[in-house]
This record gives sequence, structure tokens and C-alpha cells, in this order.
Amino acid sequence: MKSCVRDKLVKMGYQVNTAPYSYIDVCNAWYKNEVIEDFHKRTTIQGEEYEIDRMNFAKRGCADDANLCEIVSVHVGSESQTKQVSKMLSDNRFDVMYRKQLEHMSATGTVAAYARLENAAYLDNGKVTGGKVKLSYCYAENYIPLKVVNDEVIEAAFSGRDTTKEGSNTVLVVFTLQEDGTYKAETFVFDKDDKEKESYWIILGDIKPFEVMRTAEVNNIDNMDGFGYPKIWGSIPTLKKLDLCNMVLNGELEKGEKLVLTNEAMVELDRDTGRPKKKTPLMKKLFVFLGERLPDQKGLIQEYNPKIRIDEIIKCMELCLSLFSMTFGFGSKKYTFENGQIQTATQYIGERQDAMQELNKQRKEASDYISHIIKAMMWFSNTFNNTSFDLDAEICIDYDDSYIEDKNTRIEGLRTDAMSFSEIPEFTILFIMERLNVDREEAVKIMESREEEEEIEQED
Repeated sequence: MKSCVRDKLVKMGYQVNTAPYSYIDVCNAWYKNEVIEDFHKRTTIQGEEYEIDRMNFAKRGCADDANLCEIVSVHVGSESQTKQVSKMLSDNRFDVMYRKQLEHMSATGTVAAYARLENAAYLDNGKVTGGKVKLSYCYAENYIPLKVVNDEVIEAAFSGRDTTKEGSNTVLVVFTLQEDGTYKAETFVFDKDDKEKESYWIILGDIKPFEVMRTAEVNNIDNMDGFGYPKIWGSIPTLKKLDLCNMVLNGELEKGEKLVLTNEAMVELDRDTGRPKKKTPLMKKLFVFLGERLPDQKGLIQEYNPKIRIDEIIKCMELCLSLFSMTFGFGSKKYTFENGQIQTATQYIGERQDAMQELNKQRKEASDYISHIIKAMMWFSNTFNNTSFDLDAEICIDYDDSYIEDKNTRIEGLRTDAMSFSEIPEFTILFIMERLNVDREEAVKIMESREEEEEIEQED
């Protein structure tokens, strides 16, 4: 957190809790696969410094976690309203940014977004003219909860960088709840020297203009009110073990090269010194034994093929993967070696009901987040762009279950439904969409074309 942001909030009368950001910074370092100085940097007993390779398993865990909350579609009331909302979300690249936020949420525990107006003219009386409804996406390191009631974030501030022709500025947006139940949004802009150069404010309605999405797991870390539990934090010990397992495997492979042992009869000696002459690149791979013959070997050349402890390494790696699965909230044995293959998180969760329960809790959190963002955008559009969205319309969110459900099994189920309920066209449409991987409009055309062909065959 920049000092200008913290100082401004303190001046406004808020107590800024900086404790969560130390955890967040550590988790971000692992998520970004950065070198952890006190772990990846090492020294041999001879005093030589070296660095162990990083497997980046923190990123893999967050990506698999994000897969389980991918959305397929969002329906908001009527078909026309759904299309308008989808257009607004598309204009704000919501599908791309939501996926990115899911990964960051698993890593640091918290993400957020807020609605705003772009290219609007702010007046001195807290009103505004013009402007286009936009979404700003925020991450844990740029989010400051200001008021939390029963674990619900009522007031919050968000900071970020804004690059203009004049240079890079720091922007702070503060949302506070007024006594009449409406929200006030204050924006402060600081220049490159952290001096306040501009500020403006606006009075909004009673719909919260921002929303925070957190991991569904209870946060047991002290002094993190308003923040979700960063999953990477609890997984750091096992992430270290995985990197150590990889280091052992690398060491085994590096020492696994075949060696050729030869005695002095195969080496040309310098007559003056009695020592072997300068070795060629090939000779550097040979171990020279002085003497009449090699130990326990009558021949001049002996091969040595080191044995790689692959079975022991696999068992150790599998244990570490199971520990990682448990600490990351996936349950046991989500990543495991079976028949020479690694079973992934998404494959495993479809077979375990306890893991499904954890998934459903996270999807509830995601649904609340998406629904509230959509309502905030519709309110902004109605208020400032003269649209007529129904704010009470039911918002339905469909998630992608292909990660937790076998596709062939799903298609077979849809096929059975289509045959059993042939009088209901919807079942046939769903089957065609899934089987041929087409959209609804194309599926309807295919179904209608098939019905016409059957009618012609019957007439003939």
C-alpha cells in the first residue's frame, strides 16, 4: 500500500489495518513463482551458492481451483435484458477478468470489483453528467476494507495506477455509506510524487456499488477482517516439500549418466611426469584407476550404470501432492499417480461428494459476487444512461460442470431425456447442443430440419 493512500485514509478518520498485506505479499510471491530467498537460495558444504528449481505448483493449484467456478452463461430476467447485460459484461471483458480473479482469489483469498462512470463530468454538488458504465477489477493488495459488519464489507477503498499522457498517477476510490442509506463515492488522484492533484465525489443510491469475493473457507488468521483465507498461505510448507522432491529427482537424473571406468593402460602417460596427458572431452568422462587392473574386473574397461531411486521418489512426491491437496482445500489424493498418469484436481472432485460440498460453497460465494456486480451495473445504467433494467429480475448463473462430470456420461443422460420426453423439445435441443457443440439457435435449426425430413418420409 502506497504511503499517500494510507495517509489519506488516516486523514479521513479511518484506522488502516496493514497486517493482512504481509500475508498477501508472501502468497503472491509463491503464486508468481518468484525466488524465495531464504528457501530457494542455498549453499553447499563447500560454500558454493546454488538455486533449486521451482515447480510453480502454487499457480497450478490456483488454476485448478478456478476451473471449478467457471461460468457458462448468465441469465437476467427476460431475454432482451439478458442480451443487454451480456453486452455490458462483454464490453468490460468480464469473462476474461473473472477467470483471472478466480485464480488470484485462491492465491490471496480476496478480489473485488466496483462500478464506475468513464468520461463523465463531475459537478460540485455531487452529481454527474454523461459517462459510460464501466467495471474496475481489484485484487487483495489494492483493497482496503473500511467497515465490516457480520463479515460483510459495508465500506471499502480501492487503489490503483492510472497512466495518462502526463505520467502515472495513483488513484484512490473510497465508498462510504451515508446516514440516509445511500453510498458516496470519493475519488482522489495523486501524482508521481504522491501529492494530491485532483479529487471529486458523487452521491449514489442504496445499492452497494462494489462487491468483494472471498474464498469460502473460514479465515483463521488474526487481524484479517474483511479478507478471505489465502489458500497458498496454508500450503507453503507442502509447496516447499514439492520443490525439494523435484530437487532430489533432478539430482538423481544428473547422476544417472553411465560412467566408463578404465585403467592406466588405456591412458597415454607423459614420460617426464608419469601423469596422464591432457584429456579430450571424451576422456573427461573416464575415471582413471592407477594399477594393473580395475577392482574386481579383469578387463581394461568397466561400465557403471547408476540406479535411479524412482520408486522412492514417486512415493515421496505422491505424499507431498496429497498433503498439498489437503492443505489447499481439495481433500486427499486429488493429485496422485495412477497407472503412470497424474490424476488432476478436476477429475478427482467429480468422484468425491465431500469435495463437491466444498465446491458448492465456493460457487455460492461466486454467485453472490456476480449477481451483485450485475445489479450495480444495471443501477448505474438506469440512473446515468436512462435505461430501464428490472433491478428485481432473477439472476441465474450456470457453471461449467465439464471439469467435474464426464462428458460422455452427460451426453448419454441428455440423450435418454430426449428419447423419454420426446414431446418436450427442450430436452432434444439440449442434447443437440451438447452432442454437436453448437449454440441454441443452431440446435433449433437442426431439430426443425430433422422434423421436416421425418414428415416428408411419412408422406412418402
